[in-house]
Amino acid sequence: MRNHVKSARMRTLPESIRLELIAERRKRKWTQAELGERLGLPQMHISGIETGKIVPRFDTLLDLVRVLDQDLLLVPRALVPAVQAMVREHMNPGAGNTEDESPLYATEDADAS
Repeated sequence: MRNHVKSARMRTLPESIRLELIAERRKRKWTQAELGERLGLPQMHISGIETGKIVPRFDTLLDLVRVLDQDLLLVPRALVPAVQAMVREHMNPGAGNTEDESPLYATEDADAS
């Protein structure tokens, strides 16, 4: 017997993704029009994606994240918390670490120094 996942077309990108796209665009000091030019899309389309009124096709989303020097990645659900912790540490080095605590991904060499 096959276990099927019910298909549900997204009505909007998750807010966390939209906010991250906006933050990455602003970090580069690009306007929506400038981002659109790099992708061959009108400013109105970028605005629609950022506000959640437009759900981009997968290839458009992939182009969008890559022009912002990001990537999409499939991660086993069980590893999502660990990956999120690594991303937080990358974005905010040292935040929340105590001297007794090392990052999840520390190597033995790092502990020896």
